[in-house]
Order: sequence, then structure tokens, then C-alpha cells
Amino acid sequence: MSYLRQLNKICTSLNLQYSVRLHAQLLKEEISRQNINKVLIANRGEIACRVIRTARKLGIRSVAVYSDADKHAMHVEMADEAYHIGPAASSQSYLNASKILEVAKKSNSQAIHPGYGFLSENVEFCEKCANEGVIFIGPPPKAIRDMGIKSTSKAIMSNAGVPVVRGYHGEDQSIERLQAEAQKVGFPLMIKAVRGGGGKGMRIAMTETDFLPQLESAKRESMKSFGDDNMLLEQYITDPRHVEVQVFADMHGNVVHLFERDCSVQRRHQKIIEEAPAPGISEETRRAIGEAAVRAARAVGYVGAGTVEFILHRVTHEFHFMEMNTRLQVEHPITEMITGTDLVEWQLRVAAGEPLPVTQQDIVRRGHAVECRIYAEEPGAGFLPRAGTLHRLRQPTPEDHVRIETGVREGQEVSVHYDPMIAKLVVWGKDRHEALAKTRAKLSEYQVAGLETNVNFLLRLSGASAFVSGDVHTAFIPQHEAELFPPTDPAAVEQRVIQAALGYVLNSQKNNSANDCWKGISVEAAAWRPNYQLRKTIALKYDENDLKVTIEYGSQPNTYNIQVNDGEWRRVEATIRDTKQGLRLSTLIGDRSGEVGFLTHDDEIHVYDENGQTVVRVPRPKHQSLSSPAAAAADTAASPTPGVMERLLVQTGDKVVKGQPLFMVIAMKMEYVVRSPRDGVVAEVAAVKQGDSVGKGAVIVRLQTDS
Repeated sequence: MSYLRQLNKICTSLNLQYSVRLHAQLLKEEISRQNINKVLIANRGEIACRVIRTARKLGIRSVAVYSDADKHAMHVEMADEAYHIGPAASSQSYLNASKILEVAKKSNSQAIHPGYGFLSENVEFCEKCANEGVIFIGPPPKAIRDMGIKSTSKAIMSNAGVPVVRGYHGEDQSIERLQAEAQKVGFPLMIKAVRGGGGKGMRIAMTETDFLPQLESAKRESMKSFGDDNMLLEQYITDPRHVEVQVFADMHGNVVHLFERDCSVQRRHQKIIEEAPAPGISEETRRAIGEAAVRAARAVGYVGAGTVEFILHRVTHEFHFMEMNTRLQVEHPITEMITGTDLVEWQLRVAAGEPLPVTQQDIVRRGHAVECRIYAEEPGAGFLPRAGTLHRLRQPTPEDHVRIETGVREGQEVSVHYDPMIAKLVVWGKDRHEALAKTRAKLSEYQVAGLETNVNFLLRLSGASAFVSGDVHTAFIPQHEAELFPPTDPAAVEQRVIQAALGYVLNSQKNNSANDCWKGISVEAAAWRPNYQLRKTIALKYDENDLKVTIEYGSQPNTYNIQVNDGEWRRVEATIRDTKQGLRLSTLIGDRSGEVGFLTHDDEIHVYDENGQTVVRVPRPKHQSLSSPAAAAADTAASPTPGVMERLLVQTGDKVVKGQPLFMVIAMKMEYVVRSPRDGVVAEVAAVKQGDSVGKGAVIVRLQTDS
């Protein structure tokens, strides 16, 4: 047994999470001898930063590439070298294979790490790398091609003895043939892009009536994302679990799996929370699904990191092959956490021709890990993504068993051109109960201003009773909507409003900047007398509700009498102080004490506690309002999000009916179809064309009364 293998076993037995530190120097020397001393990362954001960190640890120089939108991005600052590759649109930058290869040659990079997304599963790019003598850190082109074409992958898996879902994977893509095959498979039916991934080009037709509209939408999105609109059809298994297995193979015929991950809880067919191992499955099922994944990898001559995805019946735990992702996955850190490995390090070593450092028997599973994807999105509005500036971004401090994977800093942009993920919170615990408790604790430490996020939603999700019990499946969010989107609790709202108002007043006084901070606040002071009290009235808005908070200074230091609207008066004690984590407000309201995080941004007051973030607004004077009365009127259709105009479907003079598509916007890899709010006639269409940027709330179509 090699030195590395022996050392790995020793470190595993000592339960050292990151044994790589003990032999990093040896790895530096070995990889250097294999002629990988500089790697170009053909990606952006948190995965580019992730690869750079491991490369730096191994003594490998890193080369970043960036678009116009990413000139000041974190991955550009972290890399040893950085090169501009084009405009913000990914089609002209991160998907520009020729330009990236040109930079690789110019920078004398021996290898390219594609990350995930963009060119990571592009066969042509992989082949171009080989032709240019640049190592592609990933599988061989044939494996990418075979697994990237879902119809081919299904046939290969079936021949390898891997269970597959019943469906149509044929080459005849005529509408008539697809309709006929859909009727054979039956409904509900899954329509999937042959070259799809990440939920793109995927639709569900619940009935035969739904089939053609959903097919057209899937084809359009697939062509936009992958340049191919071929589809496959599959039986839709209602409410299954999504369980995937991490596999790894080298050039010497060795293939291992690193256990499974459960990625069942999703929105828009995209993952938001993942965990490893999958809860509630038997060791027999775990062994069977792992062995099936290894057979799948062997069947395609796989090399490098890959993920075999399965549909798992939530009751019987029967599993069927869904697809293979021929790249590193977003959620790979949770596998690293339970196995004590660095999969990016393995990628670099295997690409350099080394054998895997372990055998299957050497890989030990310990504890439980959870990953939460922190997105700039609005869960209450169908998880619409949001773009803009992160004016405030406070994240949990990384520590033992807590990783923060991010590619942005406070003050930077979440761009409309790319995925809206801000960070990944990765937590390990000795068991699932501990991992979930740590996850909720760390989520509550997030402080974000400038953009709405899904942090509050993730807090509710990770604490939902069915989730805690392990009853997870792909329809979890709609089935548990009442618990995940609970009605407003008036008592809790009143407490937050009191804290927001007091924090606002105390912070303003502390900074001696009342003249700048008291807009919208009236101060009423009676003439001095022995029982003199200073009274302040603050107009606030919470969840579109107007509120009036009246504060009277008490006779004792740090005491106040407070009334919300015309409710009862409450005696409150409060102090505010600066900490390393930002402003902290301590309150005693009645007999209930508490401490919350607190910050202000523009006209927003943010209050943070163990339940997440509450935002209370100070209404702008009418002359300062940025809202558009026309945009809110019933005779207009506006863009729901910042984005890029994809298609205008009507013109002035057209008659339309309620629900008819008017235009489509692309934002953060998603297609939004905006429909007519009512029957009418198009009076005006905005002067925008395909490819133009549009802002959130921008009125695109205006209707007149249909006479």
C-alpha cells in the first residue's frame, strides 16, 4: 500500500475531518511532477473560489476569467492571475470556449477546471481542450456525450443492470410521435430536455390537455439553455425522493462511491437544501444504490467526479436511474463533510494521472451534514429571483464543522445574468438531529440588506415537523405550504415593530444624527413641567400595513412606554450596543426579555433573531416615492423581476384575453411569461426589443378598455 493510502487510513481512524493537511506538501510535489502547476478555472462565483482554495493549498497557481459584470468579483481577487473574457451575458463570456482556451494558452495553464454549469458538461469544449493539449479536469468526452444525452444514458444504464423509469427516449421528435408516446406512457408525465440539467427544459404534464403547452415551453427553454430542443418522456412518479450518489473514478480502472445525498426538497425542480446521508433508508438500500452507481460509472468508462441521480419511491424505497451529472455538484461539500475528503483535490490528482488514494473499504461514513443554498429570491412570490446590491451581508463565522461557501462580499452585486445564489451554508453534526439544530442556529446569524433572501424560509423548512422527522420528497413544499408560509402572528409582529421603532430611535440618538434620520417622524414635546415626558410618533409600514408607533420616555433610564396604533401601552426597557456582529438591541417587553440584531438601510429597519429577519419600512414622503401608479394599475403588465427581454408577443392594437401571454423575460437562467391581467386591447407596448435589459416593475404592455 502506498504512503498516501496508509496515511489516509491512519487519518480516517483518528477521525480527522481534513487529513489532507498532513500530506499537502507531498501532494504538491507529486502533482508538480505530473506537470499541473497552473490551473484555469472556467467559472465564477463560489465554485471558482472553492477550486482556488484547494489549488492554493496544493501549491498550484490559479487563473481566473471574468466578464464585464464580474470585474471586481471575489474569485478575480483570489486568483493568482485573472483575464477578461467578454460581456456580462454568459453566452459571450463564460460559454465562450474559444476565448477561454485562448486564455489557457496565453497564461500557460496546463489544466482547466470547469466547475459546474457553463462548459462543465460541454463535449465540444472537452474535445477542444484535448486537441490543444490542455488537461480537462473531468471525464472523457464519450462519457459526457453518453450521459448528457438522456436517451442514450437510459439505454446504457438498462444494459448495465441499473433500473430505469419507463418512458420514451427515441430519436423521432415529431410532435405527432411525442403525443403518441405520451399517451402510451400515461399521465402525469415528465417532459425533459435530452441535454438538460439543473431543472432546465423540464416540465410536468398532469393531463393530456397540458401536454402540448408544456412541451413547447420545455423545448423553448432547452434550446435557449443547451442549443438543443430534443425531448424525452418519462412516467412521472408522484412525490418521489431524489437521492443521488457521489462516484469517483481514476484512469486505472478504480471506481468508488462516497455514499448518497438526499436532495428531495426542491422548488422549480431545483434544490435548496441537501443532506448526507439520506435519512431513513436501510443499510441494504444504501449498499444497493451505491453499487448501482458504481456500475453506472463503469458502464461509461468514467473518470473523475460524477453524480448518479436516482428517483427513490418514498414508501418502498425502490429506486430508478434518472440521470448522471458528469461534473462536480453544487452540493459536494456535504459528501466531503461525512467522508473527510477534499473532492477537488481528488479531481486534480486524478487529472494528473494518479490512482485514487483510497479503495471502497477505506471510505468511512461519519455523522450527518446539511447544505442550505442562500438565494437572493422572494419565496412568498413563487421564489422569484432578485438582482441588485448586497448593501449588507453578515454571514456566520466559519468554524470546525461549519463551512461558508460564497463568491460575493458585502457591497457587491447579485447580477441578473447569473444564478442568484449568494452562498452555501454547510454544517456537520454527529447525527441528523445535531446537524439540523446547528443549521438553524447558523441560519439565524445571517444579516442581509438590499435584497430579499430565502433565509427565513430555510429556517422554517429546516424546523418543519415533517422535515425533522425525515419525511422528505419532491412535493414537500406545496404539501406543507401552511407550515412553511404561516399566517402573520399579530403578537410577534407587534414585538418586532416595537423593537424596530426603539432601535431606530436609539441608534439615531447614539449617532447624533437626528436631523438625517428622523424623516417621517413627528416629535411632540409639551412645555416643561415636573412630570414632563418627551413623546415621539413614528410612521412605519410592515407587510403593506401602515403602523403608528408612539414612544414616551419613562422616568427611569432606558425605560419607555410604547403604543402601536391604538393598542395598549406597554412598558419597555431597551439598550443598544455595538458588537463584532453589528448592532445588538436588548429589550424587556412586559415579562419577556430578548436580544436581536439590528440595522438600518435606506428606508428599511431590519430586526434579526432566532426566527430570521423582519423588515419594517419607514414610508417615503409621497414626493420621494419610487412606486409607479401605472405599474400597479389593473390595465398594465410589468416585468416581475429585473431581467432581459426574451420575446414580445403582442403589438399595439391587438385584442387580448385574460391570461394570454404578453411577453417573456429571462432572469437568472429562468424564463418568466407575463400574462394579461384581463380582457382588453393593447394600447401601448414599451420601446424594448429582444436582448434589452428591463427593471423590476417596468411596465411593458398597457391596455385600454375593450370597447
